[in-house]
Amino acid sequence: MKMDKLWAPWRISYIKNIKRKKCIFCQCSSRKPGSYVVFKTRYTSVILNIFPYNNGHLLVSPLRHVNRLEQLRDEEVMDLFYALKKAKKLLEKVLKPQGYNLGLNLAKDAGAGITGHLHIHIVPRWKGDTNFMPVLFNTKIISQSLDELYKQLKDAQAK
Repeated sequence: MKMDKLWAPWRISYIKNIKRKKCIFCQCSSRKPGSYVVFKTRYTSVILNIFPYNNGHLLVSPLRHVNRLEQLRDEEVMDLFYALKKAKKLLEKVLKPQGYNLGLNLAKDAGAGITGHLHIHIVPRWKGDTNFMPVLFNTKIISQSLDELYKQLKDAQAK
């Protein structure tokens, strides 16, 4: 039986990142090009998820490397939720979603893909954004490139 091949050269950066021992949230907090840091506050970083569930999927994380809510100081908790609120307003301005999923996956057994650094998912939602593609073909359609969305978010933030 012949095996089909799907060429996906864009995945090489992901594969290389897996081999790194550094936390992606700690790396992104440095604002390196390609890290998609939308903004930072005193204690928090907001980045685009490079493997989004939906267009505009953001990750809000404390700058400090912690994996439990109880490890956050009061000022970090306040800043984390301030950044979440600011990120939601920015998404409303740029994408005008009809709803949101906000969530924390605390521990691997709760669905966390990255267990070492606490983060909150903010996923914009629209009526009809779910369809047959994920169910039948295990494929999610993302309607906008990360670079285009990143530019729009940065432009809107500058205004």
